[in-house]
Amino acid sequence: MSDSDINFLPEVPLAAYLEKHVAGFRGPLTATKFKGGQSNPTYRIDAASGSYVLRRKPSGKLLASAHAVDREFRVLTALHGSSVPVAGPLHLCADDAVIGSMFYLMEFVPGRVLWDPALPKLASGERRAYYEAMIDILIALSRIDVAAVGLSEYGKPGNFFTRQIGRWTEQYHAAATEQIAAMDQLIAWLPKNAPPEDNRIALVHGDFRIDNLMWHRDEPTLLAVVDWELSTLGHPLADLAYFCMACRLPPGGAVLSGLAGLDRRALGIPDEAELIARYSAGTGLSAGKHWPFYLAFNFFRLAAIAQGVYKRAQQGNASSDQALQAGAMARAIAELGWQAANADNVS
Repeated sequence: MSDSDINFLPEVPLAAYLEKHVAGFRGPLTATKFKGGQSNPTYRIDAASGSYVLRRKPSGKLLASAHAVDREFRVLTALHGSSVPVAGPLHLCADDAVIGSMFYLMEFVPGRVLWDPALPKLASGERRAYYEAMIDILIALSRIDVAAVGLSEYGKPGNFFTRQIGRWTEQYHAAATEQIAAMDQLIAWLPKNAPPEDNRIALVHGDFRIDNLMWHRDEPTLLAVVDWELSTLGHPLADLAYFCMACRLPPGGAVLSGLAGLDRRALGIPDEAELIARYSAGTGLSAGKHWPFYLAFNFFRLAAIAQGVYKRAQQGNASSDQALQAGAMARAIAELGWQAANADNVS
């Protein structure tokens, strides 16, 4: 898929299709690609009937089991109206002939995305409330009754970390372009250091970070959690550790930015220990001595994802201009993971 194929949609046939399949939809439409959505291209659709968001599966050669927009649509359908806010799902199209790949349409949620975890556009007195709201949504997600919302078969029960380590090891090897020593070390270390199975099963988002959240324009109210591509059934502490990776990522990254080295007290941002404590108080879950594992696992997984994005960029299938930077990111993220594996403290 070329850059032009990624950035533009066939607007006339798409409008005709949506008028036929989505109640109340009226064309004509214009489609504008969002700057995020590196894995699944995401577009704002402005039509005569209003604004919408479309997410599509990339075309071209893809890794097995990746880019499952149909799974995203299923999760949105299950969570819509629950304690975890999501954009309303409108239609799933499995016919590649319409725009070249599977896609779904959802409601447009007017709000703002906060791209930088340091929240530079907010006053120091405002920032804690945003971080507490994010932890509270993770708590709410951990409490979702997966059977009641129709997701009891959304993932395999048990052995979550063992299966995930195997999956992402396979994905990483399929996308590898050079040897990364830290990845080899993590691949050997993680299976030996996984926590004992506690049979805790929850819906996990898989990519819960600040730029995958839509906020009210003026207050710390979350309007929607977006980008559910990596969601599955698993252990809820995986989401907490993924969110807390920001405490160890360097600030100012073009693709991923973090809080490492910043004076969080001066910024008014809770430190990692405070985030963990709030989550534990709301869920009764504690990572304890296994916290280094949860962090290392998520860095490993993120490095494997970054490597996959880089490989797709080389093949012309990635959906963002920033995708080629992911190759260097994979190595740096893996090295942070290996550091976390050998640490015994919170950040």
